[in-house]
Amino acid sequence: MAKKRMVLEIGMGTDIRGSDSTKAACRALRDALWHNSLSIAPALGKPLDEMIVDVHIGVPRPETVDKAEVLKVLPYGRGTVTVVEGGLEIRNDEGTGSTLIANACAIVSLDIA
Repeated sequence: MAKKRMVLEIGMGTDIRGSDSTKAACRALRDALWHNSLSIAPALGKPLDEMIVDVHIGVPRPETVDKAEVLKVLPYGRGTVTVVEGGLEIRNDEGTGSTLIANACAIVSLDIA
């Protein structure tokens, strides 16, 4: 069996006032996933839980993302999360808070012959 990429999904999420990287990352992954209904696994005779989902998140402070929380967003399949520096943070006029934007990419693969 060989791992084959089947789908690439991209999303964006924000935390408008809290600058919470995990919240923005979860929203970005939901944005990527919730606009699709993947039938590729059943079409190939595979159960949905055999989907391999490699999640990549970009946020300004990667170390602040709770990867376990991000993985909870996946409705099925086995997942991994990699977080890198990216996204965007916009400070408010007073400099007391910011809006945080996260980007997500979900690469869905299956082990197929």
